[in-house]
Amino acid sequence: MVSSYKRELTFTAAGLSLIAVSYGLARYAYGLFAPTLRTEFGLDGGTLGAIAAGSYVAYCLAVIASTAVTTRWGARAGALAAGTTATAGTSLIAAAPNAGVLALGVVLAGASTGLASPSLADAVSRVVRVTRRDRAQSVVNAGTGLGVLVSGPVSLLAVGDWRMAWWAFAAASALVTLWIARVVPPVKHDRARGLPSPLFPPATGRLLPAAATLGLASAAIWTFGRDIAVSIGGLDETASTVVWIVLGAVGLAGAFTAELTSRAGLRRAWSAGMVLFAAATALFALATRSLPALVVAAALFGAVYIGLTGVLILWGTRAYPAAPAFGVGVAFLMLALGQAAGAPLIGLLGDLLDLRAGFLAAAGIAVLGVLFAPKEATTTYNFGVRSLSGVSTVPPERESRAGCA
Repeated sequence: MVSSYKRELTFTAAGLSLIAVSYGLARYAYGLFAPTLRTEFGLDGGTLGAIAAGSYVAYCLAVIASTAVTTRWGARAGALAAGTTATAGTSLIAAAPNAGVLALGVVLAGASTGLASPSLADAVSRVVRVTRRDRAQSVVNAGTGLGVLVSGPVSLLAVGDWRMAWWAFAAASALVTLWIARVVPPVKHDRARGLPSPLFPPATGRLLPAAATLGLASAAIWTFGRDIAVSIGGLDETASTVVWIVLGAVGLAGAFTAELTSRAGLRRAWSAGMVLFAAATALFALATRSLPALVVAAALFGAVYIGLTGVLILWGTRAYPAAPAFGVGVAFLMLALGQAAGAPLIGLLGDLLDLRAGFLAAAGIAVLGVLFAPKEATTTYNFGVRSLSGVSTVPPERESRAGCA
């Protein structure tokens, strides 16, 4: 019989893979291919940003839908919807005959991420043992880095035929969806359906604007990171793709968010992360023509962004301990609203002035995000090392004996 630990490990790997194909491939690979799509479909910066904004709006709507679906039918239904939507979106992009169909594919692909995050956060909170839960949440969230890492080499192998790369993304999404159907169990809910009460606990007074600020600031690199390296930095296709690969590879460090947050405290982790995030974004603007500097900036951005979104997940599940899908959903909803507003604004700044002006504005917004750091900085126990928690102050070994779940 398969041990509980092995089942949790398999479940976590499947969740990480779903995040990888939905975020790293279906959603953020749009930024990787932005220079190619700009040429292929004759798009200007404002249009590129508007299409990205449509993806973020779809994400917002999908977050709401996923929270409702997860509450009513369980996390498995939301996760399967995410994989199916990622497959459909990437397939449409691969087959797009014009900019309209391209935009539709990007919107569908973006919706897959909104369906994935709340459902997986809920499933982790109900399937994984409490002493391993924070680590599992962080590992699953780091799938974004894995997806971004994979997308780079695929784009290089498909050089001259960008559609082949997107067909490969669609195939990967379909395979992961089949894995999700096999691995993620239908979770039975032991709580009343409906909205949590209170709807907005005190922690959300900082959580929601913090998430929106991160969204605004991150839109620059996710949408125009490779574009600025090519159009202003003069990097060729290979060099600019290497920058993207580095971003994804170092983003895998986000798997250690739970451990790092347990030692620094949530407030210091958020504050330090936003300052480093601002530095990475500014470096993209100030050292655009230096490949080594862009590699450093991409590495810093990848690690810090995945880490900060991991912080949002931990923060959201603690704000809503009885409704983790809702907590992650509202946090990521605000994150996506920020990205939806930021992408077209940065694109417009690029058309009117210079993309570097948009990146510097995004860096300034990231610094402002420090103001929304959580007040709570104490740590408790939650996975065998010290961890932030608003749920329990009992070490895991005592918690286990007490029968906590």
